[in-house]
Amino acid sequence: MPRAALLLRLPGWALRAAGGPRAAPRRGPGRPRAGIARGLAAAAADGGAGGPGGGRGEAAAAADGDDGDEETLAFPGAAGGAPIPLTRKLRVEVPEDRAAAPCFRQLDSIGQPLPGAEGQAVGEDLARRMHRAMVRLQTMDTVFYEAQHMGKISFYMTSFGEEASVIGSAAALADEDQVFAQYREQGVLLWRGYTFREFANQCYGNNLDPCKGRQMPVHYGSKAHNFHVVSSPLATQLPQAVGAAYALKAGGAPGVAVCYFGEGAASEGDFHAALNFAATLAAPVLFICRNNGFAISTPASEQYRGDGIAGRGMAYGIPSIRVDGGDALAVYSATRAARDLILERRGPVLLEAMSYRVGHHSTSDDSSRYRTADEMKAWQARDPVVRFQMFLEAQGWWDEELEVKLRKEARAEVIEALDFAEEQDKPALDEMFRDVYHEMPPLLREQERAVLAHVERHPAERPPDVPLATSSP
Repeated sequence: MPRAALLLRLPGWALRAAGGPRAAPRRGPGRPRAGIARGLAAAAADGGAGGPGGGRGEAAAAADGDDGDEETLAFPGAAGGAPIPLTRKLRVEVPEDRAAAPCFRQLDSIGQPLPGAEGQAVGEDLARRMHRAMVRLQTMDTVFYEAQHMGKISFYMTSFGEEASVIGSAAALADEDQVFAQYREQGVLLWRGYTFREFANQCYGNNLDPCKGRQMPVHYGSKAHNFHVVSSPLATQLPQAVGAAYALKAGGAPGVAVCYFGEGAASEGDFHAALNFAATLAAPVLFICRNNGFAISTPASEQYRGDGIAGRGMAYGIPSIRVDGGDALAVYSATRAARDLILERRGPVLLEAMSYRVGHHSTSDDSSRYRTADEMKAWQARDPVVRFQMFLEAQGWWDEELEVKLRKEARAEVIEALDFAEEQDKPALDEMFRDVYHEMPPLLREQERAVLAHVERHPAERPPDVPLATSSP
């Protein structure tokens, strides 16, 4: 493990050298156009200007005080117009010759602070709140996962193994920051005050679900918490986050846009478009990649050959950080540093949290088919929640009695939330036709009448907990 330093990689910029290429003279408004032959003759008389083979050569340049042996040249295609070093050596840049970006951590594998580690120090109140959020997230994931296997909800995705990546980053953000999530960041909403009942309502798709049952479970969204609705198609949130960040910048609004995604989403074209737009527009967006090693069943070794995702940020001219995603304290520090840099530069930053997806991809997945039980057990032993608990205990801020009490209370609260959500009616049948148009078009009204007439003729086809029509117009 490299030295525990918070390394923020910035794209390198060479100093502009004096005496760059001369601009071509412009034709004055009164100067007549010369024919091709006359123009070539004039160019020859002037010593040859501009065309291939038409330069005056090194001797003429030397006569002007230029030895013709530049060390740099500002090609127009260079980043920011910066001069590029020139060399007489023919080299092929080989990725293996470059060292991997180091991974920052503050706590060792058993939660003890590393001597000399840089980063933010946290007080007792914040540390206890972070631990409490991770325990509650882990408990909710466990019970909701069990509920799905009992047939209570249709689908679920857990954050097992990535609790520190999610809560550690959420704790470092401001409430006004606009969050665009993938589908494993429910901890951000939990940190911002979303209740277990609200999570359960969404997963059940009952009449208290803000999306009225039209979304899959775990596709949360909350305007009150600046958490944009999760979308099933992979990576669509990336360019959307850049657009939101650019709007924040154009409007002079506070805060930044934050976009979570997995390393699998970085294989989508939207990832590359988003990073390039963010870099060229200097959009204040924080990209947080949860590199958990698997895109469903595809391991990272079959997804890319380069240095993970942090290396791609540098290629797009975006400052990048790599952090141990199982170290909640390091993730918190790295996110704080990234957000501060965004506000300072008013441009993007990429943060890659290296972690491991301990659970299955979803309740529809069986990861034992593509990874070994020994591998999963080894990473389960690195539980980031226990690791942070050990840090708190070493500081004298926590003990086993508090841990047992917290987990017992959290489980009871989660079960109560699921029971509550299950008792609620589903949204009314006519809700499926609403919330698309301000005024429902005639064709949609006709479809609505047809559906309602059908269930009136065949009442057995309508579930008893689904009202026929809502009371709203």
